[in-house]
Amino acid sequence: MAAFFSSLGKTIIAGIILLAVIFGIFGDVGAKLGDHAWWAFVMRWLHVLSGVMWIGLLWYFNFVQTPSMPKIPDEQKPAVSKVIAPTALFWFRWAALSTMVTGLLVAGMNGYLGNALALAKPFQPIGIGMWLGLIMAFNVWFIIWPNQKKALGIVTVTPEEKAAAAKLAGMTSRINTMLSIPMLFCMVAQQNAGF
Repeated sequence: MAAFFSSLGKTIIAGIILLAVIFGIFGDVGAKLGDHAWWAFVMRWLHVLSGVMWIGLLWYFNFVQTPSMPKIPDEQKPAVSKVIAPTALFWFRWAALSTMVTGLLVAGMNGYLGNALALAKPFQPIGIGMWLGLIMAFNVWFIIWPNQKKALGIVTVTPEEKAAAAKLAGMTSRINTMLSIPMLFCMVAQQNAGF
């Protein structure tokens, strides 16, 4: 059993199989496959799954990795900056993109994309959440990631540029952490009458 769970790939496959078993027992597969509402639900589930990965990593960086770095001895820091951070940033940026794409697809499939982006009533909460998410995704791809490549030495720059890049990436990550709080509230508020 321990050997099985030592593999992330096997663990993910087992989770998908478990989901299929639960769905097979409690869901009517044949009736749902042609149902638009069911596919919109599946897309929403993928949106939430992607969002958990994205915001989970954002909070990991801000609540765990960044505050812990000063406590790590200098000779051990390359383990974080050369191995852990680049891998976490890979999943971080692709989860951000996946969250945005699936969210826009959910809004399109349910017919409120234009109204939400225009902040029209009654879609203002979800629209605000969407705009905050789009700003955050922009920050990930066009500010945080390019500057993290410099800060981590993936791109060769001068020590001054490296320090400035690390500072800008860190500040932008903190801005995204701040934005994530109202963004998550707005996303949940829309369907639960939080406004």
